[in-house]
Amino acid sequence: MTLFELILIAIGLAMDASAVSMTAAASGFAHQRRQVFRLAFHFGLFQGVMPLIGWFLGSTVVEYIEKWDHWVAFTLLAIVGGRMVASWFDKLAEKTISDPTRGWTLITLSLATSIDALAVGLSFSLLDVDIWLACILIGVITFILSIIATRLGLVAGRMIGKGVEVFGGLILIGIGLRILFTHIYLS
Repeated sequence: MTLFELILIAIGLAMDASAVSMTAAASGFAHQRRQVFRLAFHFGLFQGVMPLIGWFLGSTVVEYIEKWDHWVAFTLLAIVGGRMVASWFDKLAEKTISDPTRGWTLITLSLATSIDALAVGLSFSLLDVDIWLACILIGVITFILSIIATRLGLVAGRMIGKGVEVFGGLILIGIGLRILFTHIYLS
């Protein structure tokens, strides 16, 4: 596999994390440098490590993981997205919504957006791929694109206002649905 192909794969894998980063910033959560770094770091780390885990698992367990990985990703994204949408309707929204740049919400989002990277790692085990180079590229590119996406999200949040939280929640649910339908109907 060429370096160019690995870069394209890394960009493709980073898209879900970038969308979540943009949503977090547009919702008003990733406006400080520390929050932006935490979000980008976790997304980059999970995206970089998951292909390595998939590669180690190899082709022996791929049939077992393929049966449920899309359901896990969908469920995690639907829960977080559903909470964002529901919180918009709640009068105490400022107190009830979880900060996506901290704690279990950040871990859940990092895991949910990196499950595809696990599957890519499984496929890498069947190909002649330098897994270390691939993992580093995927992690670094996800980190960089997540930072860029938070900057774009800040602009969108200022332009759209509070309603962006509902839009962001719907985006997360949409990403989960895309993952689910892609695996169910295109596999």
